[in-house]
Amino acid sequence: MRTDTVTEARTRRDAVVRFIVDLPRNLIIGFLLVYRKLISPIYGDVCKYFPSCSAYALEAVTVHGAIKGVYLATKRIFRCNPFSHGGIDHVPEGRRIWPDGKLPQIMVMNHPPIPADDDEHAADAARGA
Repeated sequence: MRTDTVTEARTRRDAVVRFIVDLPRNLIIGFLLVYRKLISPIYGDVCKYFPSCSAYALEAVTVHGAIKGVYLATKRIFRCNPFSHGGIDHVPEGRRIWPDGKLPQIMVMNHPPIPADDDEHAADAARGA
């Protein structure tokens, strides 16, 4: 009977610690979601990069946590200026491993499947056929 009580106390303690550790990340994710819903549509599609800076920041914080995610997002925002050429700029891979079917939606949206080049059709087009 005593073992069950100790196990329950540990489980509760672990849940509280996990909540406190995840709180900064979750607050930043909440802010980014509000920004993407309310403010981002006002500007329209003006970002030179794919994914957009807010989508990049959201993925960076989701994958790397609050500190490294904010650092990566800040670097990206400084790269996004009138003199940059833009292009595809994905978030570096993190150490987190997502279970099958649990990949965060922002990662799915930021990494759409790209169809493989069909070498036969490319060769035909190069020959003019």
